[in-house]
Formats: sequence, structure tokens, C-alpha cells
Amino acid sequence: MPNMRSNFVSLHPYFKVHPGKLEAVKSAFPRFIEKTTVEKENLFYGFSVNGDEIFCREAYESAKGVLAHLDNVGALLTEMLTMADLTRVELHGPAEELEKLKAPLAHLNPAWFTLEARLPL
Repeated sequence: MPNMRSNFVSLHPYFKVHPGKLEAVKSAFPRFIEKTTVEKENLFYGFSVNGDEIFCREAYESAKGVLAHLDNVGALLTEMLTMADLTRVELHGPAEELEKLKAPLAHLNPAWFTLEARLPL
């Protein structure tokens, strides 16, 4: 069985909140978390805030989990993007998993970080 501590895929979206919308964006966090709790491949999920910047800390067992999550929270994300801009997206993980995401996530223009070194399996 693979070591999930090093083979998972993490998604790193960064958002810049529109002026005056920070509290409205933050009030949506519980809805995102509630929807994500039912996802079988989710390893961790949460939001970090730095002024008007939002970062979502999240990881999944595989590329399949990332795609399932984005489908699951799609309507909430669309709503959030009326109050914040997606400024950067990174995906981190093993090359074979990242490859599965390149076509479906191309529209996000993400930075791809390929796992090169890890603890032994």
C-alpha cells in the first residue's frame, strides 16, 4: 500500500478578496467544510487568512479525489468568485497523478509541482 503521507495530491488555491467582502467570504467557510467532510479521498481541508488573502489548505489521496472535490464544491466556488479573485493555483504531487489533472484543470492555469523526493515508502 502506498504511503499516503507522500503520494497524495495537494491543491493550493489563493484568493484575493474584493474590498468590503472579507466577512461574506469568511462566512462561506463552514459551507465549504460541510460539503468536503463527505469526500472519501479528502485528507485535510481548511482556510487560512492573511488580510484580504485567502488560502485553502487541502489534499486528497489521488487526482480522482481532487476532481471529485472540485465537482462537489463547484456551486460554492462560483459564488465565492463573485467576491474574490482566484490569483494563483498550485498542484503538488507525484507526476503520474498530476498528469491526470493537466487536461481537466488547464483552465485554471495552475503551477505544477512534481514530487521529486520523499520519505521511503
